[in-house]
Amino acid sequence: MSTRQLDPGPRPVDDDQVRRLIAGQFPQWAGLAVERFPSAGTVNAIFRLGDGMLVRLPLAAGGVGDVTTEREWLPRLAAALPTAVPEVLGAGEPGEGYPWPWSVYRWLPGENPEAGALSEPVRLAEDLAGFVTAMRGLALPGAPRAHRGGPVASLEAETRAAIEELRGIPEEDVDCDAVAAVWAQTLRAPGWTGPPVWLHADLMPGNLLVRDGRLSSVIDFGCAGVGDPACDLFPAWNLLPAPARAVFRAALGVDEATWVRGRGRTLSQALIALPYYRRTNRAMAENARHVIRAVLAEV
Repeated sequence: MSTRQLDPGPRPVDDDQVRRLIAGQFPQWAGLAVERFPSAGTVNAIFRLGDGMLVRLPLAAGGVGDVTTEREWLPRLAAALPTAVPEVLGAGEPGEGYPWPWSVYRWLPGENPEAGALSEPVRLAEDLAGFVTAMRGLALPGAPRAHRGGPVASLEAETRAAIEELRGIPEEDVDCDAVAAVWAQTLRAPGWTGPPVWLHADLMPGNLLVRDGRLSSVIDFGCAGVGDPACDLFPAWNLLPAPARAVFRAALGVDEATWVRGRGRTLSQALIALPYYRRTNRAMAENARHVIRAVLAEV
């Protein structure tokens, strides 16, 4: 459910193809109901398998690395985290005309939270801070580099290009001078000089599950690895209202430079996503607009 842009022309996958893959590779589950699960995610197709499982298949070659990352690291991460994470039940291989590895997971109940419609925003902020703290405290050897986690300056060219693209879309009504100023402030902030820390690196609302307003699960660890701790501050602006945002920051003890980098990274992702998804993915585009508003209201 990442906002990473895919190769042109995602590969179509349908219920019947998934049934054949399951029957051929996991005959113990043949005959269980298979149904496409609606999702705003852009990297994988998701199908319910019976009542207690799901099948997740990359839509393009760019998502294959997520499959191998999760197979290797989720079993090691699960025991150390305070929140439920996906459990891989089956490692599928190419077949039936489908060209990439795929996985079967245990189903995790819950709903994606929606910015502006949280029932327990402060408690959710505390839960998110607890998850991020636990990730940062991991000391698992051989960690990969997080998909996001390098220097902020590595985002400069793509972020500037997105700002200029948005200048040409007046109906989006983005104050491009204001967001450019926030981005410039981000580039001036001191970089992270400590050791790299473990990150989920894609804490979008679509990768969070809540029950009764509380965080119940965190999913999609395809971007996980080590890097700048600012990368896991995304929920401060893509989900939490200002009072809960302050609780999140205080619980994590975030210094000013890291906060500025986190805000800028979240803004960069939104600026890039909005022109890309504005006509093709309503949920991604709406969250990008929310982030831009939240960031500009804070500075």
